[in-house]
Amino acid sequence: MSVRNSSAIEAFGSVLVAMVTPMDPRGRVDIDATVTLAEKLVADGADGLVLSGTTGESPTTHQPEKDEVVRAVVEAVGDRARIVAGAGSNDTKHAERIAAGARASGAHGILVVSPYYNRPSQEGVYRHIDAVVNAAELPAMIYDIPGRTGVAISDDTLDRLAQNPHVLAVKDATGDVPAGFARMRRTGLAFYSGDDSLNLAWLTHGAVGVVSVVGHVVAGAYAEMVQRIREGDLGRAQDLAVELDPIVQAIMGTGQGAVLAKAALELQGVIPHRSVRSPLVEATEGEMALLADQLRTAGLLAS
Repeated sequence: MSVRNSSAIEAFGSVLVAMVTPMDPRGRVDIDATVTLAEKLVADGADGLVLSGTTGESPTTHQPEKDEVVRAVVEAVGDRARIVAGAGSNDTKHAERIAAGARASGAHGILVVSPYYNRPSQEGVYRHIDAVVNAAELPAMIYDIPGRTGVAISDDTLDRLAQNPHVLAVKDATGDVPAGFARMRRTGLAFYSGDDSLNLAWLTHGAVGVVSVVGHVVAGAYAEMVQRIREGDLGRAQDLAVELDPIVQAIMGTGQGAVLAKAALELQGVIPHRSVRSPLVEATEGEMALLADQLRTAGLLAS
């Protein structure tokens, strides 16, 4: 394993859950439920948690809330897992403030997404991410997800960002595993799968870990998958991928990971409410029934 990959695992972990932000029925952040969830995920096998990412409803939570969540989770599980704070915005100065707040609140690292909606040039993408990384002065994972942001991070831009000593890793949700494989070799950055349906593919192509939404309910299985790949037991890793696919489709098949992850956690009794903030809409009773059937079939919900 390369030095940079080892550094990334030390900084971020290998099995990270992109954690939801629990809320009460009025849409207020529920810190007690947040801590309970964080403790459950770490006990299940996650060695890293991403807070206030897309799944954590980062577009509709505000910096005081983000900082409070980081402080509470670091205090609860920061000695057992790496706590990575999302620092995403399409306003560079705003993202810098989020990054600085994450550092002050005790985060171990940050996740920086390319600026969305305003579709800057590649020079703008580079300057934005570099500025946010420097504002945090923490180990940084770059998040490349052009399907949501509307702008991909080009090879040249990633090569430049890789020169920043704080940048250790990429969370790749481009869906292009062969391109990521080439980028790993060229930049030396550690890669993490950012797409649960492609976790096995990324891991077999050299990714050091996963940043998972489905890990809310199967963190232990993903921890085993990562370990099996490292041990060269591809057969067992493939079996796990087959076993997990129905749950991946149930939670991620509609593209509403935050909504259905919260629904799954409510069904399991981990969080008291599946509430989300507008413009997201909580899972319907029909969606809950279908999800409950899948969880029961997988042995993840009592009959």
